[in-house]
Amino acid sequence: MRLHPLFVNPSIKQKNTSKSTLLQSFFIILFHNAVTTIAMTNNINLSGKMILAPLTRGGNLPFRRLCADFGMEVSLGEMIYARNLIKRDRIEQARLRRSPSEPIFGVQMATNQIDEGVRAMKLAQDAGADFVDLNCGCPIYAATRRGLGSSLLRSPKKLGKLVKGIVEAGPEHDVTIPLTVKIRLGCEANSINVREIVDSVRNAGAAAVTIHGRTAQQGYSKAADWELIKQVVQDGKEDGLSVPVVGNGDILTHYEARRRMDQSGVDSVMVGRGALIKPWIFKEFLDDQVWEPDATERIEVYRTLTKYMKDHFGDDDMGKKKSWYFLPWHFQFLSRYEAFPEEEFSAYSVENPLIQKRHSNSAELQPLDDLLSNRNTKTHDLIADVLWESSSNNDAITKLRALAASQEYNDIKNAPEEQPEETEELANIPDSAKGKWHRRRGRNPKPQRTPEEIAAIRAERAAKKLALQNATSE
Repeated sequence: MRLHPLFVNPSIKQKNTSKSTLLQSFFIILFHNAVTTIAMTNNINLSGKMILAPLTRGGNLPFRRLCADFGMEVSLGEMIYARNLIKRDRIEQARLRRSPSEPIFGVQMATNQIDEGVRAMKLAQDAGADFVDLNCGCPIYAATRRGLGSSLLRSPKKLGKLVKGIVEAGPEHDVTIPLTVKIRLGCEANSINVREIVDSVRNAGAAAVTIHGRTAQQGYSKAADWELIKQVVQDGKEDGLSVPVVGNGDILTHYEARRRMDQSGVDSVMVGRGALIKPWIFKEFLDDQVWEPDATERIEVYRTLTKYMKDHFGDDDMGKKKSWYFLPWHFQFLSRYEAFPEEEFSAYSVENPLIQKRHSNSAELQPLDDLLSNRNTKTHDLIADVLWESSSNNDAITKLRALAASQEYNDIKNAPEEQPEETEELANIPDSAKGKWHRRRGRNPKPQRTPEEIAAIRAERAAKKLALQNATSE
């Protein structure tokens, strides 16, 4: 069987398949060969690379451009709702744009309809995308209640039909780019079915599958399960019909990335929060060594991001207004940067992912470092404003030093505000989606459930459904 050229690794020889095995798998192999001939004009290679995850809000074009400066080779834009894109929604269309500095660019879409998926892929292709990724991992209720995102994981067979339908219908609509799929281990902790899901999308013609090593219910409450990802990789090797697997979860350093690749056998790794915290993680991965920028060097990086915001949104009042949805928000992650020298933390990180390590005590930091590591959103707004108004890197450094010593900052430090959960930070469903769902024929809406309550209800429903299926089969 031939792998899609998107993921071919010339250094790895493909497994020889015996004549008897070929006969047993005849129709499956014929189907895969038909699928994998798609996009032969796009002879690109993602194997062995670090891929930037599709990050809602965080995966904006200026940020991806910054990551490209540090050697990022593959990127995905913010998730797009296929239905809205087909309706020519301006926001979704804007998310199709790529920076000229992005070597390989993919568009991630959310859909549960074959026709929607194919039409969205064609629009993405026409806009210059190299591949499209199907979102099957978003855990947010605003997506799952529509049957999108992680809700697709509840039925591997149904998901397989969706992927197969999109892949097979692609050529009829002149779609020549491949379709990949991003999943989680399962929806709820008690219904982990990642192996069945991967088997289903693999046989459906997915060019690759990315596995986030958590369930939708877990959020970021537990470490990613790379052992289970390893099992999926081994399953593919044993049956001889493997598609490339990309591992995702808890990667903050190049040595953690390399270890995960070596131990699990994945073809590539994907980073999300790790890149938001330190966009130079791609440089570390390529150089195979840690880069520990001091405060002034980090300010230069952050000011470059600000410059790219101006280039993209405009260097005027309207441009600043548009940028302010993104720029101060980025400091919710940039403020978490902490140096983790390999010789000191490599062994520790084996059992303790560094991305989950508590931040150092600010009392031990120099004033400028203390300012840049402050988690208060008011501080982030002040930092962003200084970067926007500064005329040079030196000007920004001077003004931020003054801010670090100011009474205004001292007052903020002494009155910390409550920080949002990471699941909220990485899943900003547009506010415009609230409207009609919060109005029920003039009646007052019921109190909103908490994420924990929603997870418990889902788990209960899944258990009832399983019990009913078992009873029916008996």
